[in-house]
Amino acid sequence: MPQVNAPSLKGKIALVTGASRGIGRAIAQRFAAAGATVVVTARSLDTAKAEPGTLQETVDLIERAGGKSFALAADLEKAADREALVARAAATAGGLDILVNNAGYAEYAPIAEMSDATYDRTMDHYLRAPFVLSREAIPLMKSRGAGWIVNVGSVTAQPPIKPYGWFEANGGSTLYAAVKAALNRFTQGLAAECLASDIAVNVIAPSTAIATPGASRYIPSDYPTERVEYLAESALQLAYLPAAERTGLVTHSMHYPIEAGFMVYELDGKTALPKAVVPAESHAGIVASGEWR
Repeated sequence: MPQVNAPSLKGKIALVTGASRGIGRAIAQRFAAAGATVVVTARSLDTAKAEPGTLQETVDLIERAGGKSFALAADLEKAADREALVARAAATAGGLDILVNNAGYAEYAPIAEMSDATYDRTMDHYLRAPFVLSREAIPLMKSRGAGWIVNVGSVTAQPPIKPYGWFEANGGSTLYAAVKAALNRFTQGLAAECLASDIAVNVIAPSTAIATPGASRYIPSDYPTERVEYLAESALQLAYLPAAERTGLVTHSMHYPIEAGFMVYELDGKTALPKAVVPAESHAGIVASGEWR
């Protein structure tokens, strides 16, 4: 069934980080199906490192579906790569309208056992990289009259519920969760800074968990997972309206489609999926509208 009144990204240029697999690849495919030219980036073009999946495979999927995509290798743990990426993407594709900060490789460990190196990598992946890329992207977006920044968050940013479960006490997610909570606040503050320039800044996070190659090892066997399409569709919804209409939101993939009333589609944008149903296990503190008060 073709999508009716679908958000269109025709003529827009998007940069999606961490797009060789998982959530980043899904967002890139959905944006391309909506008409965007998508620049995808990860550490290598055609060689899988820690997990399966390459940028070239993502580009091939997009182009076989009739979309347009470019691949740029960049290691966001390296300062030179972080600082140059936005300019490289804009030069390659002819500008930049949308930035999706998705890249990261979660490393969980209890704080008492965590190395400085793991701390530094976690901060680089999930806060420093979004900061640097946003800083570099905002002037380009201002020059084009508008822009959209979508940060990919995590349900772990919600505070743990008492009595603490096994995962909260033993899963080693404390630092990762804390940085994702900081990313939420970074997003809300940046939205305020950018509103006058018509640059929307929002967060999309899973309502539960998505079993990506990098995250599966940390998901408890009895915890529900969800299809990545719900998050990708929500990301699309956060990347086309004027900032005055939709900015500063911290949204979640199963909650937001229900609250905002939009349909979710396959990554090709053609086939509707069942309406979102929030699992009972989802965190009770999630605000469905994304409007924190």
